[in-house]
Amino acid sequence: MYKVMKLNKIAKEGLALFPLDQYEIGTEMTNPDAFLIRSFEMKDMKLPDSLLAVGRAGAGVNNIPVEKCTEKGIVVFNTPGANANAVKELVLTGILLASRDIVPGINYVLSLKGKAADVPTLVEDNKKQFAGREISGKTLGVIGLGKIGVMVANSALDLGMNVIGYDPFISVESAWGLSREVKRAEGFDGLIAGSDYISLHTPLTDQTRGVINAEKFAHMKKGVRILNFSRGGIVNNEDLSKAIKDGIVERYVTDFPDDELLHMEKVIAIPHLGASTEEAEINCATMAVKQIRDYLETGKIKNSVNYPDCKLEQSSDIRLVIMHENVPNMVGQISAVLAKENINITEMLNKSKGNFACSIIDVAQTPSQKAVDAIYKIKSVVKVRVLNLVKEK
Repeated sequence: MYKVMKLNKIAKEGLALFPLDQYEIGTEMTNPDAFLIRSFEMKDMKLPDSLLAVGRAGAGVNNIPVEKCTEKGIVVFNTPGANANAVKELVLTGILLASRDIVPGINYVLSLKGKAADVPTLVEDNKKQFAGREISGKTLGVIGLGKIGVMVANSALDLGMNVIGYDPFISVESAWGLSREVKRAEGFDGLIAGSDYISLHTPLTDQTRGVINAEKFAHMKKGVRILNFSRGGIVNNEDLSKAIKDGIVERYVTDFPDDELLHMEKVIAIPHLGASTEEAEINCATMAVKQIRDYLETGKIKNSVNYPDCKLEQSSDIRLVIMHENVPNMVGQISAVLAKENINITEMLNKSKGNFACSIIDVAQTPSQKAVDAIYKIKSVVKVRVLNLVKEK
């Protein structure tokens, strides 16, 4: 019986995928095999020795101590693309909000409460101060062409915009999904210089933190609208404030408000609603549960942020799943332990990601506890699991 602990509310449609005869699901339990989370802050948690996996129902993993998990052989999954449509729709909403002065207009109308019969006249007399512009024929620059960036780019084309994109690390899958009408930017600076709207879709890393700064604002058109539904730290707030005052940035729409932004004019701050749809929560929960089940039951890894994708077709009933550092001769040392017990290897897979790796080994018979302990004693091995695939299928 596997034990899965929920650290946040998870959509029931996802939880229903756990077979009740094989899984115990709860919010409090001892020795859980996996955590299911959304935004719960894990960084100060003591990780139980039993923990094998963390499933994040969403894309961001800033709330998870990924490095600590990696060192303990705990696989951290996220669900890239599961909430992509929800975020895309909010980005398109942001483009329109940035163009038409809708938010100031609504606030003005709300200020007319109590004006009784004068309301229609006041609306007609003052609506001109909320005039905006149309997006058709304007140029949208999309920085980052992952799942969401591609969907934003393609939908913006459907709305009559010209679209240019920039992503030096675009995947084959994303390239296949991107409309051929999206023009390729020659470089980062070329994209921001030619765009009326700029939509950011890059992860927050040491390389992207504050990447939209005074130097970049200097290359932008006056009156540019910037959409940030990626991560807050990508834009330098101090430089943004100056760019707004200088007339470079006409509107900044973000899903990541902070106190500095709330004091700036021409900023539309949305309370992190990108993935807040019923459909997105179901999609994320479903994907996270499937990934946890695959790993716990078969050792398959897909969409892990800290270990490589691994899938080995079953060749016997007994499988070893070994998490270890990515060092030379690891497979040889494991094989030597098995050979000492006269255990035949029927199939195996070894893949690495950064400084860590996963070895999946199908064997002809169940290794003794002595053999398992011997594998654990190999320097750089951090986790050893023995799966009975017949029992757990």
